[in-house]
Amino acid sequence: MNRQFHAPSTLAVLIAGLLLAPGPLGGQAAKAWTAPRTRDGHPDLQGIWTNNTLTPLERPAEFRSKPNVTEAEAAQYEKRVVEQRDRDRRDGDADTDVARAYNELFFDQGAKLARIHGTIRTSMVTDPPDGRIPPLTAEAQKRQQAFREYARLHPADRAQDRSLAERCLFWGTAGPPMLPGPYNNTYQVYQTQSYVMILVEMIHDARIIPLDGRPHVPPSVRQWMGDSRGRWEGEVLVVDTTNFSDKTRFRGSDENLHVTERFRRISENTILYQFTIDDPTAFTRPWTAELPLTATAGPIYEYACHEGNYALSSILAGARAEEKKAEGKPK
Repeated sequence: MNRQFHAPSTLAVLIAGLLLAPGPLGGQAAKAWTAPRTRDGHPDLQGIWTNNTLTPLERPAEFRSKPNVTEAEAAQYEKRVVEQRDRDRRDGDADTDVARAYNELFFDQGAKLARIHGTIRTSMVTDPPDGRIPPLTAEAQKRQQAFREYARLHPADRAQDRSLAERCLFWGTAGPPMLPGPYNNTYQVYQTQSYVMILVEMIHDARIIPLDGRPHVPPSVRQWMGDSRGRWEGEVLVVDTTNFSDKTRFRGSDENLHVTERFRRISENTILYQFTIDDPTAFTRPWTAELPLTATAGPIYEYACHEGNYALSSILAGARAEEKKAEGKPK
């Protein structure tokens, strides 16, 4: 019996080739993402980024043994926290309403837990493994107690008795390390061959980080944001910061605070930001945290915190009035 041979159609050959080819449909991993480069060949970190997230710095008690959660658990947690933080709620008495301060419009704390490398994090702290900041040393605890006691007895004797943030001088989480606050969680990164500059929205600070290998400033020079020096280690920008002031007081730190930050661009819209805190006279051991910096639309507008700071004189005047009231004198 004669049989005719029919050549396979072009479409059939294409389908067979896709099924048999060693590509993503056949089990081969997709091509790894590569960070864009600046003209000098280093990963390009430039852009406007935000670190707002619902992930707390330390792991909540409800997730004590869970560094990561499922999408269902995350959705439940996110819904509850967003509702609790909502300052547009109108439940409670008038004092409660006033205590919520600005409307929700002014806040920028995010609505999601951080997603990093396919996991949903329950804390920024990754080391220690329990997701908690190590205890302060005995000496640091004494300093903290003395500071609190002074603040209780002298809340507004002088302008200097008020916090640095209230005086529009320094916001403790603006960096380093760079942690989210209630609002203004935006940073703009500029990059050259010799410097990286990070413009901080909160109290409009600017961190200028040399990359040329110069040493830190002398130990006698102390700054609220410390003295930063950067270097490239492959794909990672490493920033080493020392020379902090004892007035910085990050989570109980002192002038021996040493912060090591690592910036690695892991996708088009994400920089993985890691930092390690080492202060042997304040913490019983070093600790590390990480969180994503996510690309966001600009521009960054000036946050003119001071503008004469008329509120500070009102705070002091109010404190004097309270003192006279306590003494039974007319205002």
